[in-house]
Amino acid sequence: MPSGDSAATTTNSPRRLLALLWIIYGIIRLAMSVVLFVFTPTATVMFGALLTRVPDPFTLMSEFHIWYTCAIILSVLCGIFGLIAGLSLLGTGRTARTLALIAAFLSVSEIPLGLTLGIYTLVVLVPQRE
Repeated sequence: MPSGDSAATTTNSPRRLLALLWIIYGIIRLAMSVVLFVFTPTATVMFGALLTRVPDPFTLMSEFHIWYTCAIILSVLCGIFGLIAGLSLLGTGRTARTLALIAAFLSVSEIPLGLTLGIYTLVVLVPQRE
């Protein structure tokens, strides 16, 4: 005979799994942003080596730095929102769903982990059962 506690645990199981996955994903994205930042000089040299035969290499190098900075910022935002969403999903706060949906939207651009986790989050959280 199942008790009331096991029914509550069963219904919260996808949410707890989602919280754990968001915490892991947030840590991975923050680590990736640190790696991107540390290897900025290497990436610059590698991209600059491709610009030896273009008419205006300085414009392209400036655009590279802008895009690379945006990639670092996006990675930091995904990591922060992923951690916050995961921690809030473990609790009972009302903002957990909103934070997880924001994290899902931001992470969809990163293939394969972000896309998979973002879609799973949307499948679990969009049908609101409140």
